[in-house]
Amino acid sequence: MSEHRPLPLWAGRAAALLGIVLVALTLRQAVAVISPILGDIRVDIPISNIGVGVLGTLPPILLAASGFIAPRVARGLGLDGGIVLALLLMTLGHLVRAFAPGFAVLLAGSVVALTGTGIGNVLLPPIVRRYFPDRVALLTAVYVCIVGLSTAVPAAVAAPVAERIGWRFALGIWSVTTVIALVPWLIIIARERRRRLSAAVAVESPPPALVTRLWRSRVARSITVLFSTSTICTYAAFAWLPEILGDIAGSTPTEAGVLLAVTGLISVPLALIAPLLVARLRNVSWLIAAGVASFALGYLGLLLAPATLTLLWVLLIGSGSILFPVCLVLINIRTRTQGGTVALSGFAQGVAYALGALGPLLVGLLHDVSGGWTLPLLFLLAVILVTTIPAVTLARPAFVEDELAS
Repeated sequence: MSEHRPLPLWAGRAAALLGIVLVALTLRQAVAVISPILGDIRVDIPISNIGVGVLGTLPPILLAASGFIAPRVARGLGLDGGIVLALLLMTLGHLVRAFAPGFAVLLAGSVVALTGTGIGNVLLPPIVRRYFPDRVALLTAVYVCIVGLSTAVPAAVAAPVAERIGWRFALGIWSVTTVIALVPWLIIIARERRRRLSAAVAVESPPPALVTRLWRSRVARSITVLFSTSTICTYAAFAWLPEILGDIAGSTPTEAGVLLAVTGLISVPLALIAPLLVARLRNVSWLIAAGVASFALGYLGLLLAPATLTLLWVLLIGSGSILFPVCLVLINIRTRTQGGTVALSGFAQGVAYALGALGPLLVGLLHDVSGGWTLPLLFLLAVILVTTIPAVTLARPAFVEDELAS
């Protein structure tokens, strides 16, 4: 990747900076807002336990599907147009869910909103590369932290809002944030339409051949494995960690909930630090190894001494989430072109979220088969140890386009 002299963040790109921040703020709202008010929704809309399960599995499935849809969107509409489409889908999905008369419409609105979320997920890394090639690490750190807020804020305020005003308002209010996020992107498109049509679309759009050949690239495979193992472990923790802690560490439901929150809190400073370290380290494998070791030591602690240093084991598992921002930066710095970044982002995230959806399911199945948590924890330990492979293969700087060309 060519070197870029750092410029002030606002140097001719203030609208893009604002747009990236606002998009990041919308990227988890559709995922986080449903579960805290599901009881209120079920008062008005009958939803079976199977229906609840379907709603719970939609996010990783649609985020995975969007990983393969987004590069096509970028080819057809460009990066800016793709972000606008993502925000429009999120807005429509929020409103459809808010006015849903029954489960089928609620489900359809969720599909629309989460598809928009997935497209935004994939296109945001190449958007950062396009507008801030000199500040990729910094902007990645900023938007990963804001994505964390996008998860926490809706989850925290949904129930109080539903109690005071109603669950429909608690679902629909997030359409306001997506509409606000549209404004800077519409300004950018209006201001730069001629330049985009004449030059930018050609470099924004990943060639179809590049998308279909990514599996041949060692760099692409390694980043995808890294992203996938991190996603499996993260989704498994969200789904099962409180129950695991209750059964093997003797935690009360309140304590287990607080400990799960700790895994999210520890990820915030790591999300700020990790991208900056990736940009500065000559050998990124040491940072990957640190994330692998954190996950592995946390799982081993729960296996061997779950009730002794429970907080430490949880902190270590939460620290393993450093692998997520590492992956996002690697998607940018291990590709030479915007088209390559779009293609790799879609490929890695599509595969990772598809496998991430299986993580909680396999942990639950192993728990049912074994009647305990030893086998599920050994499974997660084995999954994260697979990440030692990309830790080795990504040690040497290489680029996807170069590998495919050779």
